[in-house]
Amino acid sequence: MPGPTLRGHLYIVSAPSGAGKTTLIRRIREKRPEIRFSVSFTTRSPRPDELAGRDYHFVTRQEFRQGIDAGRFLEWAEVHGHFYGTEARQIETGLTAGQDIILDIDVKGASQVRCSYPQAHTIFIVPPSLDVIDQRLRHRNTESEQQVEKRLAAARQELQLAPWYDFVVVNDILDTALTHLLSILDACRCLGPYQAAQLRMLLQSQPLR
Repeated sequence: MPGPTLRGHLYIVSAPSGAGKTTLIRRIREKRPEIRFSVSFTTRSPRPDELAGRDYHFVTRQEFRQGIDAGRFLEWAEVHGHFYGTEARQIETGLTAGQDIILDIDVKGASQVRCSYPQAHTIFIVPPSLDVIDQRLRHRNTESEQQVEKRLAAARQELQLAPWYDFVVVNDILDTALTHLLSILDACRCLGPYQAAQLRMLLQSQPLR
């Protein structure tokens, strides 16, 4: 008889706006298609390069509030005037089936998820400098000067929480940051508890004589 399915790994990836997290996660999805990306729900409008169902589930504020009341979300928060949340059912269903899952969430959401999944691996993406964040935000050309300044202020606060994360990756050169992220994903699969479970399954399937 086949052994039990091992639970998947849950990776939490956070970063201040403009740190390049979205680009890195897209590259990971290309390199490791077997890793599932959790698509969050949001009430903000899609950006020009975003697709519904791929990057976010775009919903109205009323729909989101109904989800909160129904206990639909594992974590949720209001960030820069918009709601963001992760559906609880899709996470638990995927992990139970043995799927590795990446969550792209902010620091507040990360702390909420860690309470429910203390074994989750947390990764914080940082820019080489705050000037780089400033430049990237302005290059988007999707926000007003006031919104850019608000995001920069939030970035300063979020960066202070980076040491709380298991791993910190500096996104200066994209390919280098991607290599570091992929190495972290591989290393987590070699952690003792996961390998112990693999060994136990091996010994059960091939009993010693």
